[in-house]
Amino acid sequence: MAKGNARSARLVRHARVRNKVKGDASRPRLAVFKSLNHIYVQVIDDIQGHTLVAASTLETEVKDKLKGQTKSSHAGLVGELIARKSKDKGIKEVVFDRGGYKYHGRVKTLAEAARNAGLKF
Repeated sequence: MAKGNARSARLVRHARVRNKVKGDASRPRLAVFKSLNHIYVQVIDDIQGHTLVAASTLETEVKDKLKGQTKSSHAGLVGELIARKSKDKGIKEVVFDRGGYKYHGRVKTLAEAARNAGLKF
């Protein structure tokens, strides 16, 4: 499968997931995006169209701890960070949007780390 086709297939899967997963004020959407080197997470209120909380491997809190670790462990650190930031904002429950990616590897590690840090989904 060519790279363009793989990306467009992911976007089709993502659109299919987004038809079912909606975030509101009581349970915002936890959206995941992963690039080749980084992982990004946002907690989004779809009704208002606002990002409530965001975290990624580019933040200074996480960036200092990344040296010599795997990308999966990077995702775990980002999962803990997003859970901590969400709890500070008063968000305890979210709906998980895997962004068209398979639920394994970095996506699974991020989700499990966020759950272990106290975020419910």
